[in-house]
Amino acid sequence: MTRPTATLLVSCPDQRGLVAKIASFIYANGGNIIQADQHTDFEAGLFLTRIEWQLEGFNLPKDLIGPAFNAIAQPLQANWQLHFSDTIPRIAVWVSRQDHCLFDLIWRQRAGEFHAEIPLIMSNHPDLHEIANQFNIDYHHIPISKDTKLEQEEKQLTLLKHYQIDLVVLAKYMQVLSAEFVEQFNQIINIHHSFLPAFPGANPYQRAYQRGVKIIGATAHYVTADLDEGPIIEQDVVRVSHRDGVADLIRKGKDLERMVLARAVRLHLQNRVLVYGNRTVVFE
Repeated sequence: MTRPTATLLVSCPDQRGLVAKIASFIYANGGNIIQADQHTDFEAGLFLTRIEWQLEGFNLPKDLIGPAFNAIAQPLQANWQLHFSDTIPRIAVWVSRQDHCLFDLIWRQRAGEFHAEIPLIMSNHPDLHEIANQFNIDYHHIPISKDTKLEQEEKQLTLLKHYQIDLVVLAKYMQVLSAEFVEQFNQIINIHHSFLPAFPGANPYQRAYQRGVKIIGATAHYVTADLDEGPIIEQDVVRVSHRDGVADLIRKGKDLERMVLARAVRLHLQNRVLVYGNRTVVFE
C-alpha cells in the first residue's frame, strides 16, 4: 500500500513568493513534498497550484492542517482545498437506458483503477436494475417528468445524503438537472457525446452527420446550471468519413465516451482538477 498523502489545491491572485510560502508551510511542519505543479494565468492575474506531500512524519494532525494553512491563505486571498489520499470518496452513478459507461466505471472501480466506492446507481428508468444486482450495488429508480421534476430531485438529494455521496457521475443520464439541484449539490461530472462547444444538447451525432463533420468527440465536464457549458475536464476525438452513417458515429462515439469519462473521473478522484471561473487547470 502507498503511504498516505495530503494534497493542497490553491488559487489566488498572482504575487511574488507564493511557491516559497506554501512549500515553507509544509517543510516547517516536517512534510516531504512528492509532487508539485503550478500554473499562472497572466490574463486573469491568477496563480494556481497543486502540491502533495507525505503525511508520515508530518508534525500536524489531519484536523489541524486546514486551520493552520488557512492562517497563511487568508492574507493571500486564496481559495484552497485540502484532500487526504486515505479518504475513500463515494460515487453515485446516474444512468438512463445506455449501459456502456456504467459497465466501464464499475469495471475500473472493481479493478482498482479508481480509489473510490460505488454504493449507489440512480436512474429515471428501470432498465439497468439487473446490472446493479449483478454487482451488488443499490439501485433506485426515480422517474422524472416535467410535472414531477423538482419533487423527484428532492428525493434524489435525500438519497445522496443518505449514502454520503461525494461525487455524482452522469453516465449517459439523459435528463437536465435543475439549477436548484446543482446549487445544493455541485460535485457532478457529465459525459457529453460531442466535442463541446460543438453540438450541445440532444442528438449531437445526428447533427454531426448532417453537418458532414470529419471528426467527432466526447467531452467530460462539471455540471452547472447552464446546459453543457460547465468547466471542461477532459476531451478526445476520433476521425470519421463520408462512409460513416449515424450508427457508425454512435459506435465510435461510445468508445470515446467511456475513455473520456473514465479519465475525467480519475483526475477528479486524484484531486488534479482545479476550477476557476468556467475553466479548469488539470495537473496531470
